[in-house]
Amino acid sequence: MNQSPRYTSLAQLFQADRSLDSVICFDDKLQISWQEFHHDVAKLCGLLSDSPAQRTAICTQDSYLFTVAFMACALSSKQIVLPGNYQPEALYELRSEYDLLLVDESIQAVNNTNVLLLSNQLFDTQTNDTINESIDLGAVKLVLFTSGSSGTPKAIHKTLQQLDIEIAELSKNWQSMLTGSRVHSTVSHQHIYGLLFRILWPLCSSVPFSRFNLEYPEQIVSHADSQMVLVSSPALLKRLSEEQSAKPLVGVFSSGGPLPLEAAQQARTLFGELPIEVFGSTETGGIAYRQQVNAQTPWQLFSCIKAELNQENCIKLLSPYIDRDNWYQTADECEMVSNNQFILKGRTDRIIKIEEKRISLVEVEKRLEQLSWINECAVIPFEEPNRLILASVIVLSDEGKQMLNSVGKGKFWLLLRNELRKWLEPIAVPRRFRVVEEIPLNSQGKRLTPQIEQIINAQ
Repeated sequence: MNQSPRYTSLAQLFQADRSLDSVICFDDKLQISWQEFHHDVAKLCGLLSDSPAQRTAICTQDSYLFTVAFMACALSSKQIVLPGNYQPEALYELRSEYDLLLVDESIQAVNNTNVLLLSNQLFDTQTNDTINESIDLGAVKLVLFTSGSSGTPKAIHKTLQQLDIEIAELSKNWQSMLTGSRVHSTVSHQHIYGLLFRILWPLCSSVPFSRFNLEYPEQIVSHADSQMVLVSSPALLKRLSEEQSAKPLVGVFSSGGPLPLEAAQQARTLFGELPIEVFGSTETGGIAYRQQVNAQTPWQLFSCIKAELNQENCIKLLSPYIDRDNWYQTADECEMVSNNQFILKGRTDRIIKIEEKRISLVEVEKRLEQLSWINECAVIPFEEPNRLILASVIVLSDEGKQMLNSVGKGKFWLLLRNELRKWLEPIAVPRRFRVVEEIPLNSQGKRLTPQIEQIINAQ
């Protein structure tokens, strides 16, 4: 009988009894052993101990080198800074947040910063250093950045202790899923979801993880097998609709944004499992999870989290991932269906005023997406010369494409507005529509509002 992989806290990771030849990471060509990992972490610890830099940023596309850097920083008691953007100008803008930047060869040169390139040559020389100490997780500070669709990234401060508590909760819920498996991913380790699910949880569970991301639907299908756990996002899972067949997986995780019901069902058709959706944010960590049987499937709180609603029906949390002793208020409107389950209604900070009328952008999107002509949409406020209006980019269904071709644009927009007026006041009906193949999203599945505005303006 298979046993679940053993979970080890980050604090005791280098004190645990682990086979030296056990595989920690893999790519299409090679496997990396625990012995190699231990050597590389020890080597980098030696280099970091010689550096006066305390705030150390890590930005790589190579998840193995990222993990080496992350653990070396933790063992060296450095503050770990994780930029959310790989672009050199974005890294330069964040230069006041770090003293040293660790990068791999995929990252372009960043001007006027103290940079250390993580390369094979750096780790080629032998070291006699070994790692036997535990990590004081509460003392290791971590800075992440929100990946909003626009505006300046906001720094979110955490400790490794908070992350370790969350990893333990993931292990409690799904450790048996990792038995004999390998973790593949389509999401960045630079953000909290990828950091936890594609790096730290597998690392603490002695489960190999992929060195590089899968970037295209066809790659997921070609790699699919009975050992694969996929850590993904709605941005990619929605693109699987054209794939015809795949092998069953062990399991699929999705986070970063809402997963349409159709995409959840398509994933089950392809891989034999409904995705486990995780709801949360950089600030909160994971809040709840579900497998979406239908659109009203409630979210289940993680067992260590308590929740209540405020007067505006927005959920507030008492969570060890944030603060054990103080409630954290969100802007997520919810309906509690039990003490530990809720239905998510939408963000209250997506309510705007037009001509003194309060309009929920979430409600407008909901009404559009319930029409059989539309698969997906995004609604934004849009400034015309003399007034504020709503505008929408929409992804048409096959039925919608047929209708548009049949009646023409003018008649189609008229029909669309007439349907919306059955639920919405005239002021809440979008005045501009643009048809797109997909909604512009960043790598974390967040909408790119500036690109949506450009699409609205361009036609």
